[in-house]
Order: sequence, then structure tokens, then C-alpha cells
Amino acid sequence: MPVIPALREAEVWNMDSAYLKECFGNSLTQALTEVARVRPNDPIEYLAYWLYHYRDVTKAKEKKRQEELQLKEEHDRSLEEAKMTEELKKEQYQIQQMCEKCHQELPPKAISSFKAPDLQEDTAPLEEETMRQASQPGVSGVIVKMPQRALPS
Repeated sequence: MPVIPALREAEVWNMDSAYLKECFGNSLTQALTEVARVRPNDPIEYLAYWLYHYRDVTKAKEKKRQEELQLKEEHDRSLEEAKMTEELKKEQYQIQQMCEKCHQELPPKAISSFKAPDLQEDTAPLEEETMRQASQPGVSGVIVKMPQRALPS
């Protein structure tokens, strides 16, 4: 029967040591080594201060690591934005060059000659409508004259 309590004690010890390793890692080993090396008058107080100092240093290192990681991410984002901005500028320049090329290809006379037929077609329906309204009964005999546009020659 003495084997069973010994087995349970080993299991508890394994669970306790796993917990201590999880919570303290190597810090407890380092702290106890430091206490043995220094041999202070109050080893418990020394151990407590050493562990608090270790925790503060560890937190500061983690905070610094997080800040550096955040700065790196911001820097990477900034580089990406600069790259995108440069690509947009290049694209805008290409579009501008294409527009300038298109405007240079059309002769000025071609642009004005296209407008004249449109003006002639636009006035014809208005003239017809005016003539129809004038011939309807009950409409005044005064015919409003349509303004005539001079066609470019």
C-alpha cells in the first residue's frame, strides 16, 4: 500500500512543477542561483525584490518589442502608401500624355466643322413647330420669327 501514496505524491509534484515552470520559467532558477551567490541577510526579501525587478524588466522588454513591431508595421504601411502614390502619379502622367496626344491629332477646322451640321439640325424642328402652331385655329396671326443663326462658311 505505500506505493499508492508515493505515486500520488509524484503526480502532485509533477503538476506543481509544471505550474511553476509555466509561471516562472527560468526566472525562479535564476533568482535562487542569485540568492545562493549573494547570500543576503534576508534571502526571502532579496528573492522577492529580485523577482519583482525581473518582472518589471521583462514587461519593459515586451513593451519595447511591441512598440518596435508597431513602428515597423507603420513604416511598412508608409512605404506601401508612398509606392501607391508614385504609381498613381505615373498613371496620371500617362493619362495626361494620352490626352495631349489626342488633342494634337485633331485639326482645329475639324472640330468647328462638326458643330455646324448639329446647329442646322437643331433649329429645323423648332421652325416646323412654330409654323404648325401659327396655322392652328385660335392662335394669333402674329408669327414669331425664329432667330436665324449665321452658318460658318
